Amino acid sequence: MQALLIIAHGSRRPESNDEIRALAYHIARQSGDTYGYVGSAFLELAEPSIPDGVQHCIEQGATTITIMPFFLSAGRHVVTDVPELVRAKQREHPHIQIRMAPYLGVSPLMPSLILQSAAHACDCDGDGCSYPACLKAQQPE
Repeated sequence: MQALLIIAHGSRRPESNDEIRALAYHIARQSGDTYGYVGSAFLELAEPSIPDGVQHCIEQGATTITIMPFFLSAGRHVVTDVPELVRAKQREHPHIQIRMAPYLGVSPLMPSLILQSAAHACDCDGDGCSYPACLKAQQPE
């Protein structure tokens, strides 16, 4: 069985971590039979950790795990931290194939996604806006 594990940085803001979990849920629904399990894990500040996320994939029956780094650039986390944690789990489970997908920022779809997102920029008056980064919405004190 194939599993997909989306790796994000993690945030002190619980809602941000929940966005990643929700993304994994939606990807699972859209992936059809490609992935028997889709989950998320975090480098820091949130649970599950990357090693725990990989372990959970294995416990779900995964024989192949694809790691999807949800990062926009090849900083230290992408180049060093995430691969080191994944390599350690690979050594613990040599019978499991663990593959690293290219980090999100190098996707050839990124320019189109940015243009589409820019076309939907928040331009409301802030009254009742649910967009968490709305510039016109009142911020709680």
